[in-house]
Amino acid sequence: MNRQDAPGSHRAVQRFRAEWAVLDLYQRFEQIVAMVLSAVIAVIIAVSLWQLISTVYLLLLVAAFNPLDHKIFQTVFGMIMTLLIAMEFKHSIIKVAFRYENIIQVKTVLLIALIALARKFVILDPDVSPAQVAALAGATLALGATYWLLRERDDRSDVLAKRGAAPRQEGLA
Repeated sequence: MNRQDAPGSHRAVQRFRAEWAVLDLYQRFEQIVAMVLSAVIAVIIAVSLWQLISTVYLLLLVAAFNPLDHKIFQTVFGMIMTLLIAMEFKHSIIKVAFRYENIIQVKTVLLIALIALARKFVILDPDVSPAQVAALAGATLALGATYWLLRERDDRSDVLAKRGAAPRQEGLA
């Protein structure tokens, strides 16, 4: 996607209007839901950003901002990671709303889940049980491996598409 086709650009809005005319009723419903979700998430992001700024400002004002203090680290970086998750989620919805993709991609869902797990590790209390850490590590490993496999598949498909060859479907004659 180049800069002129970015969501909100004049060309993207024109393309959206042209595509809207040919959508059936359900596709229009999906577009409206995606735009409403995007607006709701934008409000959540704005409120969360305001809370982050207020928290950091108050910590600086009271001179209690010590990023090495575990509780302060958990609070501030937990809020930052939450913002990153919300922004990635909004980005994936915008791609659907502007019809760059028809559905939320599995890789995007896996990426959001990995960010959420990274957030969980950041805000984890030091006295958590080893079993819980192992379970979180296992989930992270499984999601990471799945994401890697999907990325590898997509990279191979892109290379084949650039060469002009269609990707080979295994098991089909």
